[in-house]
Amino acid sequence: MGSLTVTNTTLPNQDETVTESTEFEKNQKRYQELIATFPHHKGWRPKNPLIEYGGHWLIQPRLEGCMYAQEFFQAQPSDLLICTYPKTGTTWLKALIFAISNRSRFKYSSSSNPLLKRNPHELIPFIEIEFAFFPHVDALKGKENTLFSTHLPYGLLPESVSRSGCKMVYIWRDPKDTFISMWTFYQKQKTDDGPLESLEESFDMFCRGFSSNGPYLDHVLSYWKAYQKNPDRILFLKYETMRADPLMYVRRLAEFMGCGFTEEEEKERVLEKVVNLCSFETLKNLEPNKGEKDMVDRPCSYANSAYFRKGEIGDWRNYLTPEMAARIDGLVVEKLKGSGLLEW
Repeated sequence: MGSLTVTNTTLPNQDETVTESTEFEKNQKRYQELIATFPHHKGWRPKNPLIEYGGHWLIQPRLEGCMYAQEFFQAQPSDLLICTYPKTGTTWLKALIFAISNRSRFKYSSSSNPLLKRNPHELIPFIEIEFAFFPHVDALKGKENTLFSTHLPYGLLPESVSRSGCKMVYIWRDPKDTFISMWTFYQKQKTDDGPLESLEESFDMFCRGFSSNGPYLDHVLSYWKAYQKNPDRILFLKYETMRADPLMYVRRLAEFMGCGFTEEEEKERVLEKVVNLCSFETLKNLEPNKGEKDMVDRPCSYANSAYFRKGEIGDWRNYLTPEMAARIDGLVVEKLKGSGLLEW
Protein backbone atom coordinates (compact mmCIF):
# COMPACT_ATOMS: atom_id res chain seq x y z
CA MET A 1 0.00 0.00 0.00
CA GLY A 2 1.52 3.32 -0.97
CA SER A 3 0.88 6.83 -2.14
CA LEU A 4 2.57 9.69 -3.92
CA THR A 5 3.99 12.11 -1.36
CA VAL A 6 2.62 15.46 -2.41
CA THR A 7 3.29 17.48 0.72
CA ASN A 8 4.43 17.27 4.31
CA THR A 9 1.14 18.68 5.52
CA THR A 10 0.29 17.73 9.07
CA LEU A 11 -2.57 15.26 9.00
CA PRO A 12 -5.67 16.18 10.99
CA ASN A 13 -7.28 13.65 13.27
CA GLN A 14 -10.63 12.19 12.30
CA ASP A 15 -12.55 14.44 14.69
CA GLU A 16 -11.38 17.45 12.71
CA THR A 17 -12.43 16.19 9.28
CA VAL A 18 -16.00 17.42 9.66
CA THR A 19 -14.73 21.03 9.63
CA GLU A 20 -12.63 20.67 6.47
CA SER A 21 -15.24 21.91 4.02
CA THR A 22 -12.62 24.02 2.21
CA GLU A 23 -9.53 21.88 2.81
CA PHE A 24 -9.90 19.98 -0.46
CA GLU A 25 -10.28 23.20 -2.43
CA LYS A 26 -7.10 24.55 -0.86
CA ASN A 27 -5.19 21.55 -2.23
CA GLN A 28 -7.05 20.96 -5.50
CA LYS A 29 -4.87 23.16 -7.70
CA ARG A 30 -1.76 21.35 -6.47
CA TYR A 31 -3.33 17.99 -7.31
CA GLN A 32 -4.34 19.22 -10.75
CA GLU A 33 -0.82 20.42 -11.52
CA LEU A 34 0.59 17.01 -10.61
CA ILE A 35 -2.10 15.17 -12.55
CA ALA A 36 -1.30 17.17 -15.66
CA THR A 37 2.13 15.48 -15.71
CA PHE A 38 0.72 11.92 -15.57
CA PRO A 39 -0.01 9.72 -18.62
CA HIS A 40 -3.47 10.32 -20.11
CA HIS A 41 -5.52 7.99 -22.31
CA LYS A 42 -8.82 8.26 -24.12
CA GLY A 43 -11.70 7.42 -21.80
CA TRP A 44 -15.17 6.02 -22.39
CA ARG A 45 -16.40 9.57 -23.06
CA PRO A 46 -14.51 12.12 -25.21
CA LYS A 47 -14.19 14.77 -22.47
CA ASN A 48 -13.37 12.40 -19.62
CA PRO A 49 -9.91 10.90 -20.16
CA LEU A 50 -8.34 8.20 -18.02
CA ILE A 51 -5.19 9.10 -16.11
CA GLU A 52 -2.55 6.62 -14.95
CA TYR A 53 -1.59 6.67 -11.29
CA GLY A 54 0.12 3.87 -9.44
CA GLY A 55 -0.45 1.40 -12.27
CA HIS A 56 -4.19 2.06 -12.50
CA TRP A 57 -6.42 4.36 -14.56
CA LEU A 58 -8.70 6.89 -12.88
CA ILE A 59 -10.81 9.77 -14.14
CA GLN A 60 -9.72 13.25 -13.02
CA PRO A 61 -12.19 13.85 -10.14
CA ARG A 62 -11.56 10.42 -8.64
CA LEU A 63 -7.82 10.91 -8.85
CA GLU A 64 -8.05 14.29 -7.14
CA GLY A 65 -10.18 12.67 -4.44
CA CYS A 66 -7.73 9.78 -4.16
CA MET A 67 -4.82 12.16 -3.56
CA TYR A 68 -6.78 14.05 -0.95
CA ALA A 69 -7.73 10.84 0.86
CA GLN A 70 -4.12 9.68 0.78
CA GLU A 71 -3.11 12.87 2.55
CA PHE A 72 -5.95 13.53 4.94
CA PHE A 73 -8.11 10.45 5.58
CA GLN A 74 -7.24 9.06 8.99
CA ALA A 75 -8.52 5.53 9.38
CA GLN A 76 -9.20 4.34 12.92
CA PRO A 77 -8.78 0.76 14.23
CA SER A 78 -12.55 0.50 14.68
CA ASP A 79 -13.31 1.49 11.08
CA LEU A 80 -14.55 -0.91 8.41
CA LEU A 81 -13.66 -0.17 4.79
CA ILE A 82 -15.83 -1.62 2.02
CA CYS A 83 -13.55 -2.08 -1.00
CA THR A 84 -14.93 -2.78 -4.46
CA TYR A 85 -14.37 -2.27 -8.14
CA PRO A 86 -17.34 -0.35 -9.59
CA LYS A 87 -20.45 -2.43 -10.34
CA THR A 88 -19.43 -5.59 -8.51
CA GLY A 89 -22.08 -5.51 -5.78
CA THR A 90 -21.16 -2.32 -3.93
CA THR A 91 -24.70 -1.07 -3.27
CA TRP A 92 -25.88 -4.43 -1.95
CA LEU A 93 -22.82 -4.88 0.25
CA LYS A 94 -23.20 -1.38 1.69
CA ALA A 95 -26.82 -2.08 2.57
CA LEU A 96 -25.95 -5.40 4.23
CA ILE A 97 -23.09 -3.97 6.27
CA PHE A 98 -25.13 -0.95 7.38
CA ALA A 99 -28.02 -3.21 8.39
CA ILE A 100 -25.75 -5.63 10.26
CA SER A 101 -23.90 -2.95 12.20
CA ASN A 102 -27.04 -0.95 13.06
CA ARG A 103 -29.51 -3.77 13.71
CA SER A 104 -29.86 -2.95 17.40
CA ARG A 105 -30.66 0.70 16.64
CA PHE A 106 -33.29 0.41 13.93
CA LYS A 107 -36.30 -1.87 13.50
CA TYR A 108 -36.56 -3.41 10.07
CA SER A 109 -40.00 -2.11 9.18
CA SER A 110 -39.77 1.15 11.13
CA SER A 111 -39.84 4.41 9.22
CA SER A 112 -36.82 5.44 11.31
CA ASN A 113 -34.60 2.91 9.55
CA PRO A 114 -32.32 4.93 7.25
CA LEU A 115 -32.22 2.13 4.68
CA LEU A 116 -35.93 2.69 4.04
CA LYS A 117 -35.40 6.42 3.48
CA ARG A 118 -31.98 6.81 1.93
CA ASN A 119 -29.91 5.19 -0.81
CA PRO A 120 -27.19 2.93 0.69
CA HIS A 121 -24.52 5.16 -0.86
CA GLU A 122 -25.73 8.04 1.30
CA LEU A 123 -25.15 6.01 4.45
CA ILE A 124 -21.57 4.82 3.80
CA PRO A 125 -19.35 7.48 2.17
CA PHE A 126 -16.56 6.94 -0.35
CA ILE A 127 -13.22 8.22 0.90
CA GLU A 128 -12.31 9.47 -2.61
CA ILE A 129 -15.70 11.10 -3.25
CA GLU A 130 -17.69 12.36 -0.24
CA PHE A 131 -14.66 12.73 2.04
CA ALA A 132 -13.02 15.02 -0.51
CA PHE A 133 -15.86 16.76 -2.34
CA PHE A 134 -18.83 16.62 0.07
CA PRO A 135 -17.50 16.70 3.66
CA HIS A 136 -20.84 18.09 4.85
CA VAL A 137 -22.81 14.88 4.25
CA ASP A 138 -24.55 13.31 7.24
CA ALA A 139 -22.44 10.14 7.18
CA LEU A 140 -19.27 12.19 7.64
CA LYS A 141 -20.67 14.65 10.18
CA GLY A 142 -21.52 11.85 12.59
CA LYS A 143 -18.42 11.27 14.70
CA GLU A 144 -19.65 7.77 15.57
CA ASN A 145 -19.48 6.67 11.92
CA THR A 146 -17.05 3.81 11.40
CA LEU A 147 -18.18 2.64 7.94
CA PHE A 148 -16.41 3.87 4.81
CA SER A 149 -16.03 2.65 1.23
CA THR A 150 -13.70 2.97 -1.73
CA HIS A 151 -13.28 1.92 -5.35
CA LEU A 152 -9.51 2.42 -5.12
CA PRO A 153 -7.19 -0.55 -5.69
CA TYR A 154 -5.33 -1.77 -2.63
CA GLY A 155 -2.07 -0.07 -3.59
CA LEU A 156 -3.68 3.38 -3.70
CA LEU A 157 -5.34 3.24 -0.28
CA PRO A 158 -4.24 5.86 2.25
CA GLU A 159 -1.36 4.65 4.37
CA SER A 160 -3.48 5.30 7.47
CA VAL A 161 -5.60 2.28 6.49
CA SER A 162 -2.61 -0.02 6.85
CA ARG A 163 -1.34 1.70 9.99
CA SER A 164 -4.70 1.62 11.73
CA GLY A 165 -5.23 -2.12 11.34
CA CYS A 166 -8.87 -1.51 10.44
CA LYS A 167 -10.78 -4.29 8.73
CA MET A 168 -11.70 -4.40 5.04
CA VAL A 169 -14.33 -6.28 3.04
CA TYR A 170 -13.74 -6.87 -0.67
CA ILE A 171 -16.19 -8.29 -3.21
CA TRP A 172 -15.50 -9.21 -6.82
CA ARG A 173 -17.66 -10.43 -9.68
CA ASP A 174 -17.47 -12.17 -13.04
CA PRO A 175 -15.79 -9.55 -15.25
CA LYS A 176 -18.31 -10.11 -18.04
CA ASP A 177 -21.21 -9.05 -15.83
CA THR A 178 -19.06 -6.34 -14.28
CA PHE A 179 -18.43 -4.79 -17.69
CA ILE A 180 -22.08 -4.93 -18.76
CA SER A 181 -23.25 -3.47 -15.46
CA MET A 182 -20.71 -0.65 -15.78
CA TRP A 183 -21.50 0.17 -19.42
CA THR A 184 -25.28 0.22 -18.86
CA PHE A 185 -24.78 2.26 -15.68
CA TYR A 186 -22.76 4.87 -17.57
CA GLN A 187 -25.63 5.20 -20.03
CA LYS A 188 -27.72 6.67 -17.21
CA GLN A 189 -25.12 9.28 -16.30
CA LYS A 190 -26.08 12.95 -16.35
CA THR A 191 -22.97 14.51 -17.89
CA ASP A 192 -21.61 17.01 -20.41
CA ASP A 193 -18.58 14.86 -21.16
CA GLY A 194 -19.93 13.71 -24.51
CA PRO A 195 -21.48 10.46 -25.74
CA LEU A 196 -20.54 7.10 -24.27
CA GLU A 197 -18.40 4.90 -26.52
CA SER A 198 -20.16 1.99 -28.20
CA LEU A 199 -20.45 -1.35 -26.44
CA GLU A 200 -17.76 -2.84 -28.71
CA GLU A 201 -15.28 0.01 -28.20
CA SER A 202 -15.87 0.17 -24.45
CA PHE A 203 -15.49 -3.60 -24.23
CA ASP A 204 -12.16 -3.48 -26.06
CA MET A 205 -10.91 -0.76 -23.70
CA PHE A 206 -12.08 -2.72 -20.66
CA CYS A 207 -10.21 -5.81 -21.84
CA ARG A 208 -7.05 -3.74 -22.36
CA GLY A 209 -7.32 -2.32 -18.85
CA PHE A 210 -8.61 1.13 -19.81
CA SER A 211 -11.52 1.62 -17.41
CA SER A 212 -12.11 3.59 -14.25
CA ASN A 213 -9.92 2.09 -11.49
CA GLY A 214 -8.78 -0.53 -14.02
CA PRO A 215 -7.33 -2.85 -15.06
CA TYR A 216 -10.15 -4.77 -13.38
CA LEU A 217 -8.27 -8.03 -12.81
CA ASP A 218 -5.30 -6.14 -11.36
CA HIS A 219 -7.73 -4.50 -8.95
CA VAL A 220 -9.03 -7.92 -7.88
CA LEU A 221 -5.54 -9.34 -7.52
CA SER A 222 -4.36 -6.42 -5.39
CA TYR A 223 -6.92 -7.29 -2.71
CA TRP A 224 -6.58 -11.05 -3.17
CA LYS A 225 -2.86 -10.85 -2.42
CA ALA A 226 -3.51 -8.61 0.59
CA TYR A 227 -6.17 -11.05 1.82
CA GLN A 228 -3.78 -13.99 1.52
CA LYS A 229 -1.22 -12.13 3.63
CA ASN A 230 -3.71 -11.05 6.28
CA PRO A 231 -7.02 -12.97 6.21
CA ASP A 232 -7.92 -11.71 9.69
CA ARG A 233 -8.09 -8.13 8.41
CA ILE A 234 -9.63 -8.67 4.97
CA LEU A 235 -12.77 -10.61 4.12
CA PHE A 236 -12.70 -11.63 0.45
CA LEU A 237 -16.08 -12.36 -1.14
CA LYS A 238 -17.48 -13.24 -4.56
CA TYR A 239 -20.77 -11.80 -5.75
CA GLU A 240 -22.01 -14.99 -7.38
CA THR A 241 -21.45 -17.18 -4.33
CA MET A 242 -23.03 -14.60 -2.03
CA ARG A 243 -26.13 -14.44 -4.21
CA ALA A 244 -26.35 -18.25 -4.16
CA ASP A 245 -26.36 -18.43 -0.34
CA PRO A 246 -26.83 -14.96 1.19
CA LEU A 247 -27.71 -16.26 4.66
CA MET A 248 -24.42 -18.09 5.05
CA TYR A 249 -22.35 -15.15 3.85
CA VAL A 250 -24.23 -12.54 5.85
CA ARG A 251 -23.61 -14.65 8.94
CA ARG A 252 -19.92 -14.82 8.02
CA LEU A 253 -19.87 -11.08 7.34
CA ALA A 254 -21.33 -10.29 10.76
CA GLU A 255 -18.81 -12.56 12.49
CA PHE A 256 -15.96 -10.88 10.62
CA MET A 257 -17.28 -7.47 11.67
CA GLY A 258 -17.20 -8.59 15.30
CA CYS A 259 -20.96 -8.49 15.76
CA GLY A 260 -22.10 -12.02 14.98
CA PHE A 261 -25.74 -12.97 15.36
CA THR A 262 -26.64 -14.29 18.81
CA GLU A 263 -28.65 -17.46 19.43
CA GLU A 264 -31.63 -15.30 20.36
CA GLU A 265 -31.30 -13.34 17.11
CA GLU A 266 -31.11 -16.57 15.17
CA LYS A 267 -34.32 -17.77 16.82
CA GLU A 268 -36.00 -14.45 16.01
CA ARG A 269 -34.82 -14.81 12.38
CA VAL A 270 -32.98 -11.50 12.50
CA LEU A 271 -30.51 -12.75 9.92
CA GLU A 272 -33.33 -13.43 7.46
CA LYS A 273 -34.77 -9.97 8.17
CA VAL A 274 -31.43 -8.37 7.30
CA VAL A 275 -31.17 -10.32 4.05
CA ASN A 276 -34.76 -9.49 3.08
CA LEU A 277 -34.39 -5.80 3.92
CA CYS A 278 -31.28 -5.58 1.75
CA SER A 279 -32.50 -7.70 -1.12
CA PHE A 280 -32.33 -6.25 -4.60
CA GLU A 281 -36.11 -6.40 -4.92
CA THR A 282 -36.73 -4.59 -1.61
CA LEU A 283 -34.19 -1.83 -2.20
CA LYS A 284 -35.20 -1.25 -5.81
CA ASN A 285 -38.86 -0.79 -4.89
CA LEU A 286 -38.31 1.64 -2.03
CA GLU A 287 -39.64 5.11 -2.78
CA PRO A 288 -36.23 6.89 -2.46
CA ASN A 289 -34.79 4.56 -5.14
CA LYS A 290 -37.50 5.06 -7.74
CA GLY A 291 -37.69 7.34 -10.75
CA GLU A 292 -35.40 10.35 -10.92
CA LYS A 293 -34.96 10.94 -7.19
CA ASP A 294 -31.46 12.06 -6.21
CA MET A 295 -29.40 11.70 -3.07
CA VAL A 296 -30.58 13.99 -0.29
CA ASP A 297 -27.40 15.67 0.85
CA ARG A 298 -25.19 15.93 -2.21
CA PRO A 299 -25.49 16.34 -6.00
CA CYS A 300 -24.88 13.22 -8.03
CA SER A 301 -24.43 12.30 -11.68
CA TYR A 302 -26.93 9.46 -11.29
CA ALA A 303 -30.49 9.18 -10.05
CA ASN A 304 -30.84 6.73 -7.15
CA SER A 305 -32.71 4.31 -9.42
CA ALA A 306 -29.60 3.92 -11.61
CA TYR A 307 -28.00 1.82 -8.85
CA PHE A 308 -30.67 -0.86 -9.23
CA ARG A 309 -30.82 -2.35 -12.71
CA LYS A 310 -31.06 -6.16 -12.57
CA GLY A 311 -28.42 -7.56 -10.25
CA GLU A 312 -28.59 -10.77 -12.23
CA ILE A 313 -25.88 -13.36 -12.77
CA GLY A 314 -25.16 -14.03 -16.43
CA ASP A 315 -26.92 -10.99 -17.92
CA TRP A 316 -23.82 -10.54 -20.08
CA ARG A 317 -25.28 -13.18 -22.40
CA ASN A 318 -27.80 -10.59 -23.60
CA TYR A 319 -25.00 -8.27 -24.75
CA LEU A 320 -21.73 -10.07 -25.52
CA THR A 321 -21.00 -12.33 -28.44
CA PRO A 322 -19.42 -15.76 -27.79
CA GLU A 323 -16.13 -14.34 -29.12
CA MET A 324 -16.23 -11.42 -26.68
CA ALA A 325 -17.00 -13.73 -23.77
CA ALA A 326 -14.14 -16.03 -24.77
CA ARG A 327 -11.78 -13.06 -24.88
CA ILE A 328 -12.56 -12.10 -21.27
CA ASP A 329 -12.49 -15.69 -20.06
CA GLY A 330 -9.07 -16.10 -21.63
CA LEU A 331 -7.81 -12.96 -19.90
CA VAL A 332 -9.09 -14.26 -16.57
CA VAL A 333 -7.20 -17.54 -16.92
CA GLU A 334 -4.05 -15.77 -18.10
CA LYS A 335 -4.12 -13.16 -15.34
CA LEU A 336 -5.22 -15.26 -12.40
CA LYS A 337 -3.39 -18.53 -13.07
CA GLY A 338 -1.09 -19.44 -10.23
CA SER A 339 -2.77 -17.01 -7.84
CA GLY A 340 -5.10 -19.58 -6.31
CA LEU A 341 -8.08 -17.39 -7.13
CA LEU A 342 -9.27 -19.51 -10.06
CA GLU A 343 -9.79 -22.43 -7.71
CA TRP A 344 -11.26 -20.35 -4.89
